[in-house]
Amino acid sequence: MGILNGKRLLITGVLTDASLAYSAARLAQIEGAEIVLTGAGRGLRLTERTARKLPEPPEVLELDVTRPSHFERVREALDAKWGGLDGALHAIGFAPQVCLGGDFMAARWEDVSQALEVSSYSLKALAEATVPLMPNGGSLVGLDFDASVAWPVYDWMGVAKAALESVARYLARDLGPSNIRVNLVAAGPVRTMAARSIPGFEAFEDAWVRRSPLGWDVTNPEAVAKACVMLLSDWLPLTTGEIVHVDGGYHAMGA
Repeated sequence: MGILNGKRLLITGVLTDASLAYSAARLAQIEGAEIVLTGAGRGLRLTERTARKLPEPPEVLELDVTRPSHFERVREALDAKWGGLDGALHAIGFAPQVCLGGDFMAARWEDVSQALEVSSYSLKALAEATVPLMPNGGSLVGLDFDASVAWPVYDWMGVAKAALESVARYLARDLGPSNIRVNLVAAGPVRTMAARSIPGFEAFEDAWVRRSPLGWDVTNPEAVAKACVMLLSDWLPLTTGEIVHVDGGYHAMGA
């Protein structure tokens, strides 16, 4: 029996089998969970193809986080399928290209607002959709990139991640009385499709390999997946509002 035996989970953010969410979904199934994936827009078909690579190909629901009606439909579909939910993984992030790359002043509000809506506010929207399905409690887990400092080239995505961290704390406050935990996993850099869209991503790779006391493999997402699965399980019942760093210890090292 796995640590997620009997759990019913919604997993967002699976695009390819290189996605961090894919590794989390795969491990969740191995650990006994039933899962449903979400995909959006032109990526929906890609998510559906990737879903077939999992040990047990799951259902894929459409979820564009900028469309409130999609959240309603996802909640209705999960209610019809399972009648409840035990947890969800938020692995959603996007910023227009002008928001990245080192020219922080170039982005306009219409660009920044899109990054914040998709990457930060969507955690609250996902909670709003899923919490009614968790009358006995549950777990919300989000994927993060440490926002405590200003990174080269990360720019407004760093701001969006800082907002995500704040949203998670406030959700932890408000959902705690319902026995719903809200935590984030701050992952080190992994070569995903999203990472490849960040100009100068190779600099992150080089720095992590040099400075992480436990070492870091940019091609191996398993440690991140394990942290997500642990937080989605019942093994940390009194942990909420936390940011778990899975980065080889990089975040604790000085310059």
